[in-house]
Amino acid sequence: MIEIQITDDFDLQKIADSGQCFRWQPIENDGYRIIHGDSCLCIWKAEKYSGLDVDADDSDIASQKHPRKENEKKAIQVGTPDDNLCIYKMDCTKEEYENIWSVYLDMGEDYRSIREKIDVNSDPFLYEAAEHERGIRILKQDSWEALISFIISQNRNIPAIKASIEKLAERAGKKKTDSRGEVYYTFPTPEAIADMTEEALAQCKLGYRDKYVRRAAEAVCNGEIDLEKIGIGTDDEVLNNLTGLYGVGKKVASCMLLFGLHHLDAFPVDVWIKRVLETEYSNGYPFDDYSPYNGVYQQYMFAYYRNR
Repeated sequence: MIEIQITDDFDLQKIADSGQCFRWQPIENDGYRIIHGDSCLCIWKAEKYSGLDVDADDSDIASQKHPRKENEKKAIQVGTPDDNLCIYKMDCTKEEYENIWSVYLDMGEDYRSIREKIDVNSDPFLYEAAEHERGIRILKQDSWEALISFIISQNRNIPAIKASIEKLAERAGKKKTDSRGEVYYTFPTPEAIADMTEEALAQCKLGYRDKYVRRAAEAVCNGEIDLEKIGIGTDDEVLNNLTGLYGVGKKVASCMLLFGLHHLDAFPVDVWIKRVLETEYSNGYPFDDYSPYNGVYQQYMFAYYRNR
């Protein structure tokens, strides 16, 4: 168990409810269990620093660009030092945090600075949305899992998406146990999904999307899709490549670009964002002004409209 002091924008519930991730499960004490690749993390917001000894030294934290205070020897700090910090407990080692979870949670990016670029006078709506939804971060998710998750997400609500993904994991993923002794399943590999019978895939309640999921798995297995290179290129080039995949339209491709490939300027448009653009930006949304963080601002607007 380690403790992390975070002064940057970071809110577990807002991230969990933002529509970008489908395997965050609420657990006891207002915490969350997060499954990422073969790893699992339980994380809680702590009331105060308890002084857990995590063997933190003065070296830089991997994938982070913000220093921690010199006199803090027990907890790892993320963000610019000030009085605005929050403390989180994580059931991982310091090395696991540095190599896996700080990357996944995008702790090397300063989201407060991104949010503070919004001018309240020139764009009061986006300013209000960002203030209301501060704490959202764009996760660095596994590209394969994100591709399949957003293929499954087409024309469905979030509970249905989560249920299908869990069924898929239970039938084709690896069974593991978290630090509390609770069973979980990793997301299936392309090979595991390609080997599923039609009956097993149908049990995941994917509907017409099951053929898209199978085709994507087969495309990875036979080399048509290279997951290591799929995100290389300009946003337009990557979108064109993604929409060439069977069952992947512009919206799924845009979600994959932002949430699976971490192109922070990507701007998925769904029913909520269409409503935002029509209602709040009748004269046009200023994409150029907000580049290269349009995807972050899209998340503020999406969550704000959906939650209010």
